[in-house]
Amino acid sequence: MQYRKFGRTGLDVSEIGYGAWGIGGIQWVGGQDDESVAALKRSIELGLNFIDTALAYGEGHSERIVGQVLRELGASVAVATKIPPKNQLWPARPGIPIDETFPYEYAVACTEQSLRNLGCEQIDLQQFHVWHPDWVERDDWKRAIEDLKASGKVRYFGISINDHQPDSAISAIETGLIDTVQVIYNVFDQSPERALFPICQQKNIGVIARVPLDEGALTGSITEDTQFAPGEFRAAYFRGDHKKQVVEHVTPLVADLEAAGVTQPLAEVALRYCLSHPAVSTVIPGMRRIRNVEANCALSEQGPLPQATLDLLKKHAWEKNFYPA
Repeated sequence: MQYRKFGRTGLDVSEIGYGAWGIGGIQWVGGQDDESVAALKRSIELGLNFIDTALAYGEGHSERIVGQVLRELGASVAVATKIPPKNQLWPARPGIPIDETFPYEYAVACTEQSLRNLGCEQIDLQQFHVWHPDWVERDDWKRAIEDLKASGKVRYFGISINDHQPDSAISAIETGLIDTVQVIYNVFDQSPERALFPICQQKNIGVIARVPLDEGALTGSITEDTQFAPGEFRAAYFRGDHKKQVVEHVTPLVADLEAAGVTQPLAEVALRYCLSHPAVSTVIPGMRRIRNVEANCALSEQGPLPQATLDLLKKHAWEKNFYPA
């Protein structure tokens, strides 16, 4: 496993981090807690030292599993979590004040609940789970960050950026209060490269690349006939003709890679694509099974993709938003 500086935090984080949404259950079905625990433990054995979870993942269930594993292993791992919007609106909507989303007392109470779930005294990285730039001039969120850090409950603070809206966090970064950002970045959504990544490099902001496999679209396993359990998140994500659209974009992508002599599986190419950008600190695929942990963690040793492959992938950017409103 290779490690990178996590922006100005100074932490050295593993290039492959652990995205813990899937182990929370509820929105992701088919997993078992014992399987999740085994996968998480195996990732740490392989050198992974960064886990991203959230209070909203399974109503704290993901946090509790993470806390259990870290106590059992006695491992030194950086844990990031998130404060869910009080109004339960993902993503943040324009025109809705921050008072309805992250009031000061609520932000503090959520952090304290996450500390209890994790069974720790300090959260390495706390994040707002949504964000809107209209809020940047308000004081409550700034006071929450300052007070949570001063109390020792939180070491660093970041923003998990709205789906496909990378530029929405730039004004918050410019306040100097934000240490990290978490953003959708993958072969299809390359938009963070335009404005967000340059300012993150300039300001030394840590970058967590999320959704590197586009919720499974970039594994190459989604077909028009793929079925998901009713109520599962992916059933909504790949609703309507979305699976057909995925096939129409993935098929030429795979064909171009094969024509260029790239034999590595698409999912591995997709993860290496994220790691090829120097602004990225860590990438956080979901990994509920040991075989996925082992395959993904091994990619860190392979380094960035060749420039010719990166140039090829640039042609496959795809502007879309499959997330339910």
